Amino acid sequence: MSGVVDIGVLGADGRMGQAVIQAMQSAQFKTRAKLTAALTAPNSPNIGADASKLAGLEASGIMLSSDIKAGLNACDVIIDFSRPQAAIDCALAMHGTRCQAMVTGTTGYSEIEELALAEAGEGIALLKSGNFSLGVNLLGILVEQAAKALKTDWDIEIFEQHHKRKVDAPSGTALMLGEAAAKGRSVKLSDVRAPMREGVDAERREGDIGFSALRGGDIIGVHDVHFISELEQITLSHRAANRSVFASGAVSAALWTVAQDAGTYSMRDVLGL
Repeated sequence: MSGVVDIGVLGADGRMGQAVIQAMQSAQFKTRAKLTAALTAPNSPNIGADASKLAGLEASGIMLSSDIKAGLNACDVIIDFSRPQAAIDCALAMHGTRCQAMVTGTTGYSEIEELALAEAGEGIALLKSGNFSLGVNLLGILVEQAAKALKTDWDIEIFEQHHKRKVDAPSGTALMLGEAAAKGRSVKLSDVRAPMREGVDAERREGDIGFSALRGGDIIGVHDVHFISELEQITLSHRAANRSVFASGAVSAALWTVAQDAGTYSMRDVLGL
């Protein structure tokens, strides 16, 4: 697709939604992307507000709305940072509308919701990622390679930190890194994932992939993957300094996804990894 791409944002009044709107106005994207729809929950107190002004920018005339169909008919691709059910409903509503591409960074899906999103996304270009950062996606590749090289006598523990308002744990990025480690060991994460440890029966099993989380303040995102043996330890880490890294990645992903055929994609496809 040539020219300016019309982009809608689902969850436009949330922290990441506002960061995406800001990213579209940056020098990197201003001539390539345009906000044409801003969607939020029906009970949001921000309905009717100017989405760009809410994000700290000059007014754009794009008002926050809960009318999914109208929003989807006003854009070429939609970027979603909302809640699992909202993302699923949006993917279902896309069929028969102008918008046939969706980039979703929503996390916290249950197994049933994951399946529902995949089914709802059939027939559209759907890119789903727990993280849109180049650094994190490179980290995933390194984690996969390390897990493949190291035997199960090396314990794997994933520790993540986020702001106190984050509702899901482990984070989508932590789970993405867990999937990479499991892939490196040719196992399913669901078979080796250890729950958060508590109580008197917390001893780890060989081959487990453990997760732990910290919530506090305004931490943007910290992820550490520890490989621990009896004699040494390797830690692969990523620190996000600003939410703009995720927002810019999401806009780049949207510009890529809008040009793709129907199918399921990831950030590794966008980055050519």
